Amino acid sequence: MAGGAVAESSSKKKGKGGRRKKRRIHIRIDMTPMVDIVMLLLIFYMVTTVFSMPQAMEINLPPEEETEEVAVKESRLLTIRIDGENRFFWNIGDPAKNIPQLLPSSRLPGDTLGYKVDTDSLRSLLRTLNYDIPKLNTLIMIREDAKYEAWVDILDEIDLLERSWNAAKAKELEIKVEDLDKPEYKENKFSYRYAMGEWEDRDDRIVAFALGALGEEGGGE
Repeated sequence: MAGGAVAESSSKKKGKGGRRKKRRIHIRIDMTPMVDIVMLLLIFYMVTTVFSMPQAMEINLPPEEETEEVAVKESRLLTIRIDGENRFFWNIGDPAKNIPQLLPSSRLPGDTLGYKVDTDSLRSLLRTLNYDIPKLNTLIMIREDAKYEAWVDILDEIDLLERSWNAAKAKELEIKVEDLDKPEYKENKFSYRYAMGEWEDRDDRIVAFALGALGEEGGGE
């Protein structure tokens, strides 16, 4: 018997009252086929499973020896501040004149998980301001205790904006996207202008003032 074996035993001896004892059936289950199947499945999954490759974000940084300072007009400077709770505040120019605005959260008010920037709103903001303000520069300030995902969110949106902008421009010129690197088309290629700044005590005061201006609802998000 493949799956198991049954052994029957009987006794001619009679029990009490002259009754014949019932035959006992001994069952032995052979686990060998099951072990074989498990091993075959394990080998199959090990051979066919595709592991996800680590993803890296490419960032072009200038050489360390280059310390050239470039003057930027306040009207062309977008500042994005990300505080310790990963809240995104933005303003154009002087924060004393233009109070930083809080980008909406993708979570509902009162969510115990707290604030998480709405990436659609962030993407729309970056696209609109870059269309409306020629040669816009963005200064990104991130507090030290902010989570790593804040860096990923902002850099992802910058990368997506560059790709979509250049894809649209290439389609308009009826050329390939890679052709924008050629000298005759290079002036049409869009490269996002941004820099990373160090968070200072002044930025804490600016964020606190912005939350105060928003009222209890903004301060409690």
